[in-house]
Amino acid sequence: MAIYFFDLPALLGGALLQAPTTEVALVTLLLDSRRVGLTEGAVFFALRGPNHDGHQHLAALYAKGVRLFVVSHPPASLAPFAEAGFVQVPDTLAALQALAARHRSAFAGPVWAITGSNGKTIVKEWLAQLLAPDEDICRSPKSYNSQVGVPLSVWELAPGRHTLGIFEAGISERGEMTRLAQIIRPTHGIFTTLGTAHDAGFASQQEKLDEKLGLFAQPGFELLVYCADQPVVHAAVRARVLPALAWTRHAAPGAALHFRLKPNSAGTTTVRVRLGDADAAAHFPAEQPALRAASRFTLPFADEPSVENALHCLAVLLWRQLDPAKALAPAEIQRRLLRLHPVAMRLEMKAGRHGCYLLDDTYNNDLAGLSLALDALSRQARPGGRTLILSDVLESGLSTAELYARVAALVQAHGVTRLIGVGEAIKEELGMGDSSFVLPDSRFYNSTEMLLAELRPTDFQNETILIKGARRFGFERVVAALQQPQHGTVLEVNLDALTHNLQYYRQRLNPGTKLMVMVKAFAYGSGSYEVASLLEFQRADYLAVAYADEGQQLRDNGISLPIMVLNPGPDSFGQLRRYRLEPEIYSLERLHDYLQAAREATHDGAGPLPPLHLKLDTGMRRLGFSEEELPGLLALLAAHRAALPVAGIMTHLAAADDPSHDEFTQQQLTTFRRMAAAIEAVLGYPALKHALNSAGIRRFPEAQLDMVRLGVGLYGVEAGAEDAHNLLPVSTLKTTISQIKTLPAGTTVGYGRRGAATAHERRVATLAIGYADGYDRRFSNGQGLVLLHGRRAPVVGSVCMDMVMVDVTDVPEARAGDVAVVFGEGLSTSELAQRIGTIPYELLTNVSERVKRVFVSE
Repeated sequence: MAIYFFDLPALLGGALLQAPTTEVALVTLLLDSRRVGLTEGAVFFALRGPNHDGHQHLAALYAKGVRLFVVSHPPASLAPFAEAGFVQVPDTLAALQALAARHRSAFAGPVWAITGSNGKTIVKEWLAQLLAPDEDICRSPKSYNSQVGVPLSVWELAPGRHTLGIFEAGISERGEMTRLAQIIRPTHGIFTTLGTAHDAGFASQQEKLDEKLGLFAQPGFELLVYCADQPVVHAAVRARVLPALAWTRHAAPGAALHFRLKPNSAGTTTVRVRLGDADAAAHFPAEQPALRAASRFTLPFADEPSVENALHCLAVLLWRQLDPAKALAPAEIQRRLLRLHPVAMRLEMKAGRHGCYLLDDTYNNDLAGLSLALDALSRQARPGGRTLILSDVLESGLSTAELYARVAALVQAHGVTRLIGVGEAIKEELGMGDSSFVLPDSRFYNSTEMLLAELRPTDFQNETILIKGARRFGFERVVAALQQPQHGTVLEVNLDALTHNLQYYRQRLNPGTKLMVMVKAFAYGSGSYEVASLLEFQRADYLAVAYADEGQQLRDNGISLPIMVLNPGPDSFGQLRRYRLEPEIYSLERLHDYLQAAREATHDGAGPLPPLHLKLDTGMRRLGFSEEELPGLLALLAAHRAALPVAGIMTHLAAADDPSHDEFTQQQLTTFRRMAAAIEAVLGYPALKHALNSAGIRRFPEAQLDMVRLGVGLYGVEAGAEDAHNLLPVSTLKTTISQIKTLPAGTTVGYGRRGAATAHERRVATLAIGYADGYDRRFSNGQGLVLLHGRRAPVVGSVCMDMVMVDVTDVPEARAGDVAVVFGEGLSTSELAQRIGTIPYELLTNVSERVKRVFVSE
C-alpha cells in the first residue's frame, strides 16, 4: 500500500505546513544531507541530536532536488522552498519510526527478529543465505539495528514481493526495545547471546535481558530460537512463557535439540543432532522420521563464535522441517551449510595501482547494499573519475527489467562515470544496444573470468573504483589485480572506531565550540587523506598538519576544510597561499618573514596570504611568543593589521593529562587568556582562541574557549586513565607467518645468536615485519609480543630489518600464512609502549609508509 506525503499529517500526528507542487508516493527515507541519491519520492526527516540538527541543511537538500520534508520546526520562511512540501511533527525520530511501523503493518508474511549482545549481523546474514533459495527476503543492510537503522530497514519491506523479513535489533539503554518492537512486530525470533556490551545503559544484566526479550512479547509471536546453555537466558524465557525452541550443547534440561560437536582437523565441525525428550516432543513429534534420520551435519567452521552462530541457523532449518512445504532433504541442508562463508560486513578502502583508490565491497550484492556502497563512493573527494565494477544483483525479488532500471537510476544519481558490468543479466539489461543506459567507456562481461582475461590495470588512471559483487563472482580476484602490491604486513584502520572516538570527545564540547583535529604525521600513522575525508564528512571545523606539503596533499585529494600548518617555513609561504593553508606563527622573526611575503604577494598581484594563528608560549617552553615578547608582537600587529589577518590565537598545554600538574595548567590558561585579550584589543576583532588538547577536552571543560584541538585521543590512545574504557582502538597492525621451524633444545636464533638456546624443543615462527616497517628493535629478546589465534607469542632474538621471529610453542595450531596481530584489540599500543619505555604515539607514527593501509567501515 503506497503512502503519499498528504497521508503524513494524520499518520504522524503533525500539521501540513505546505503542500508539494507534485504529489508522489514516498519511496526513499533520507536522514543525512550528505547522502542524497535518488530524489523523486525522497522525504527528508530533520533529526536532531547532541551534535547535529538536520534543520540546518534544508536549503542544501532543496538545492539537490529534495522536495519533501518532515520537520519539528519550520524554516523562518517557506518562500525559498516554493516547490516543497513540509509536515511539522513534535518529534521527527518518533515520526520516522511511526511511518516505518505503518509500512510494516501492510506486510502479512513472517518476520524474524534477531537480538542479543553478539552475533546478530552474522546470524542474520547466514539465515538469509540459507533461506534465500526458498524465500524472497528483505533483511537489514549491514548492521542497521538502531533506533534509526531499524525503521530504514523495515521501510525496504515490500508487500507482494517479499515473502520473509529478517531484521536485527540492538539497544544500548532502557526503553529503546519497546520502540523497535513496535516497528518490527516479529512473528519469529532468535536470541543470540547475553554479553557485557552496553551494560552501562542498564541497572543490571537482568534488566538488559528483560529489555531485549521484550522484542518478542508481541501479539501473534510464534517462536523464539535460543541456546539453553546460558542459564539466565533460559530461565528468563521460560518465566515469560514465550513460545520457544531451545537448543543445547551441554544437555541443558528443557532443550528440544541437543547438538554434540566434534572438531575436525580440516577446520570443520561435525554436529550430531539428538532430539530432546519431553520438551522436544511438542516441536518434533515421533512421526518426523526424516528429521530423526538427519542426525549429522558438518559446519565449515571450527572457531567458537562461528559455530555458535551457525547452530542458531541450523536450529531454524530443523524447525522448518515440520512444515512439509518448507522441508528440505538432509543432503540439501548439508549443501547449504557448507556454502556459508565468514561474513565481511564492511567496506575496505585501499590504494590501487596508477594513482587509483579502491573501495572493496565484494561479499554480497543487493539493492540496499549497492545504495550504501554508492553513498561511500560519492563521498570520496578525490579528483578523477568514479568507476563501478558491478556483478549481477541477486535475489532481489524484482523482475529483471525493474531491477536494472533501479540499478541504472542509482548509478546515475551517485555520479558514476564508468560502469563495468559482470554477469549475463546486467549485460542483457544495461549493456545491449537497445538499452537506454549510457555511460562513456562502459563495458560488460558474461563472467569474472572474461573480465580478468581483458583486465589491464593501465586502463585505470587516477580514479576511484568501487568493486561491488555477489560472493559467487569472486571479485576478490579483481581487487587483487587492481590494488597496489603489498607484502604480508598491513595496517588496518577502522573508520567506525575513529568516528566513535570523535563523537566521544565531541559530546564533551560546549555548544558553539569548534573542533580542530590533528592529522599531522600521516594522521598519527593512520593515513592522512582517509582520516581527513572522514572528518570532513563528520563536519569537523579545522584540520591541522605539521608541514605545508601535508596540507597540499590533502588539497590535491579534494579536502576543502580549513587547514592549519604547525611548522611553516618562509619557503612555503607561496604554497600556503596557493592551497589556502593557514600558518601557525610562533616568533617575531617568522612574523616579519610572513609580513614581507604578504607585501611581495600584493605587489605581484598574487593576492593576500591566508590568515594566521599566533602561537603563545605559556609554559611549554618549546615554540611560541612569550609574555616578555608581547609588546613587540602587539606593535607589529597594530602597524600592519590589514597585511597580517589573524584567524586564531593558540597555546599548548604541557601537562593537561597529569592531575599532579593541574596548578601549572591553570597558570598556563590564565596567562593565555591575559595575552589573548591584549592581542584582540589591538586587532579590534575576536580571533579563534584554542588551547585544549585531547586530555584537556575532558579535564578542563571550562577552558574550551572558541575551539579545541583533538589529537591522539581520536586514534584510540587514552589521554588519561579515565578515557581508557571509552575509546576504541582505531589501528590494527597485522602481519603473516612466513615459515615455522621446530628447533631442538640448545638451538640459538637470529643475528649474533641473541635468541638464546633453551633446554627444550620449541616452535619458532618467522613473521613478515621488521624495523624497516616500523617495528621497534627494542622489542627484541622477549620485550615484544604478538597475538596468534588469540594467544601471546614472545619475540625471539633480535628484530631484523624485514623479519622477526616469535616463539609459537604454546600456539600449536599456528601455520605458515596465519595472521599475527602486532598491535590492536587485545594488545594495545599503550601496553607495548610501556614494555620498551616509550609512548603510544611513537609506535603509531613509526609504522612505515611501505606498510599498506587498509581502511574498513561498515
